[in-house]
Amino acid sequence: MPVHVKICGITRVEDALSAARLGADAIGFVFWPKSTRAVLPDIAGQITEKLPAFVSTVGVYVNPTRNWVEETATRAGLTLLQFHGDESPEFCNQFSLPYIKAIRVRSGIDLLQYAARYSNSKGLLLDTYSVNMPGGTGHVFDWDLIPQDLPLPFILSGGLHSGNVALAIKQTRPWAVDVSSGVEAVKGIKDETKISAFMQGVRNSECL
Repeated sequence: MPVHVKICGITRVEDALSAARLGADAIGFVFWPKSTRAVLPDIAGQITEKLPAFVSTVGVYVNPTRNWVEETATRAGLTLLQFHGDESPEFCNQFSLPYIKAIRVRSGIDLLQYAARYSNSKGLLLDTYSVNMPGGTGHVFDWDLIPQDLPLPFILSGGLHSGNVALAIKQTRPWAVDVSSGVEAVKGIKDETKISAFMQGVRNSECL
């Protein structure tokens, strides 16, 4: 099956439209105020209004309040929630929108246990562990840490770019891949040429 693609950290209409035109299935808005890629919900809503059909809009959160999730989801027109902090299953399950749970992968992490704990999620987003950052590190983790019998669909993230995404897909066989820094000119600003090369890398994986 084709691998789906999410372009995360979108802050501008032109970047969202480039991603959609080049074949991205979803775009991500970061609603964590400490991120250099953070976007205001009303700006995200303006971007959403310009998107064509069948492009999902994902809100990315780190330990948010319930009110912040509900407010941003409404104002931005979200279709999916992504929780990147220490949110409990009970917290994630309380919203009307479906969600995915991000797990920062390192040696000793039991992904099967996480899959069981967040069994109501639409999938796990596997990202690189960092002491100081909840995501967006730009670094790859050891893909051998992903169990082959993971019962939930997973989205591969962490340090992906046009030069390694085909190999990453071949080795891990994810449901989707997620990229942010790998397609940027500077933080929060995407590069259309890099997005195009990344999408070509995803397509090339089907030939490996």
